[in-house]
Amino acid sequence: MIVAERHQHILRIVNEKGSVRVAELSQLCRVTEETIRRDLDRLEGEGRLQRSYGGAMRVGQQTTQTHETPYLLREAVHVEEKQHIALEAAKFVEANDRIVLDASTTAWHLAAQLPDIPLTVLTNSLKVAYVLSEKKNVTVISTGGTLVPNSLSFVGPLAEQSLEEYYVDKAFISCQGAHMERGISESNELQARVKRKMIGMAAQVFLLADYSKFNTQAFMTITSWDRIDRLITDTQTPAEDVLQLRRRSIDVIQLQE
Repeated sequence: MIVAERHQHILRIVNEKGSVRVAELSQLCRVTEETIRRDLDRLEGEGRLQRSYGGAMRVGQQTTQTHETPYLLREAVHVEEKQHIALEAAKFVEANDRIVLDASTTAWHLAAQLPDIPLTVLTNSLKVAYVLSEKKNVTVISTGGTLVPNSLSFVGPLAEQSLEEYYVDKAFISCQGAHMERGISESNELQARVKRKMIGMAAQVFLLADYSKFNTQAFMTITSWDRIDRLITDTQTPAEDVLQLRRRSIDVIQLQE
C-alpha cells in the first residue's frame, strides 16, 4: 500500500468509526505505529482529521465537554508502570492524612495500595471510592456531580464546588500530557478543571506519570510545573526531562527496574 492509498484508508476508517487508536491503525495498515503517527500528524496538518491521545478522530468529533479516553482502554495500558508508581506513592501517605485522588487509573492503583489506617480521602472517582470502601479505617468523601460513564468519575460545577469546601495535606493526580514547556495537561476540559481544583486545595502535590505521558501536550492545561512538588515516574522517562525538572526544584523519584 503506497502512502497516498494508506492515507485514504486511514481517513476512511476514522470517518466511519469516529475515532480510532494508533495500534489498531497499525494492524489494519500493516505498518509500524511510528509510521501511523507520522501519517496522522500529516493528515492533521492538512485539516483532514484531529489527533487525540493515542490515536485520531473525525474532524469535529472532539468536544471540550465529552471527549475522554475510555477508562477500560486506559486501564489496560502501561499497567506495570502504573502499579509500581502507585506502590511508591503509597509510601508517602501517613496515618491521619487528608488526601485527594483524581479519577485516573494510576490513582485507582494507589487506592488499592493504601494501608488500612486512619485516613480521609476525597475523590471524584467511583472506582477509587469502591476500592477504599473495603478499608475500615479510611473515610471516603465523594465529590458528587455529573457522572462520566467513560471514566466512572464525577465532573462539573457540583464536583468543583464540593472541592472548594476542603483543604488536604496531599493531592495525588495523573495526567494525559507532561510537557516540559507547556506543563501538565488533560484531554478532557471538565476533568482538567476538577484536577486544577484538587491541586489548589493541597499543601503538597504529587504527580503520578509514567513515561508515555512525557513530551505530550493534551487538549486542556491543568497546571504549570511550578505547582508540582513531587513527580513519581518510571525508569523509561527521558533522563534529560528528569534532570530539567530537578533543576526546577521538583523532587523527582524515578523508579528503577
